[in-house]
Amino acid sequence: MKKVLTIAGSDCSGGAGVQADLKTMSAHGVFAMSVIVSVVAENTSRVIDIENISTKNILAQIDAIYEDIGTDAVKIGMLSNEECMKAVAKGIKKYKPKNIVVDPVMYAKNGCPLMDENSIDALIKNILPIADLLTPNIPEAEKIAGIEIKNRDDMKKAAKIINEKGCKNVLIKGGHSLDDVTDVLYSNGIFYNFEGKRINTKNTHGTGCTLSSAIASNLSLGYSMEESIKRAKKYINMAIENSLEIGKGHGPTNHFHALYEGGLKAMRNLEE
Repeated sequence: MKKVLTIAGSDCSGGAGVQADLKTMSAHGVFAMSVIVSVVAENTSRVIDIENISTKNILAQIDAIYEDIGTDAVKIGMLSNEECMKAVAKGIKKYKPKNIVVDPVMYAKNGCPLMDENSIDALIKNILPIADLLTPNIPEAEKIAGIEIKNRDDMKKAAKIINEKGCKNVLIKGGHSLDDVTDVLYSNGIFYNFEGKRINTKNTHGTGCTLSSAIASNLSLGYSMEESIKRAKKYINMAIENSLEIGKGHGPTNHFHALYEGGLKAMRNLEE
């Protein structure tokens, strides 16, 4: 069985963060593991409190994974501050795992900040160079690239700028776009467009966490970067289309819908 690690903050309400990552990875039939970097008290409506784990413990968790089990892919999510980023980068550089997908989480779905805004430079310096794929949404891409994104051409421009900052591949998600929800991948000097459809629901809590975890899971299973993204988009669309009316705010997606309907075979054949 393939093994996938998430390094991220938790979400006690279960819709995003480490909890969403573990559900997504399990739905893909891989063995899911976690390194928790922050404990987040949040729900579908707001973030109440964040308590960061010590850098010593973060590194100890990473050591625990790699001295015994190892990984076939890694998803890195919420990193709240510079100290946390440096610790995670140190652990990754020590063990040099394959297939690192970074979701540069800056805000919760309700708009509450999850990353210190003064840590953008630290993210660029410490995390971008270790990422095989970075998956920012449009507001996150604007912060990292330092430009305003109004259309598809701007997305492409931002992706090139981010790539030049040290990230191997960049997928800018179009969910915040005014015209469509097409995602743009910049890889090896080539742009790829991944068309999508806007689903009329407010229940999109944790979609970024879920997509990046799905990409990491598919990479671990041996799919190419492009194919992993295609499959992950099919998965997230399924999860959103069957999202759950839970909570008073932005409810969670349904990570296990395909499994409930038809088992692991149905889950792996989503693209057909």
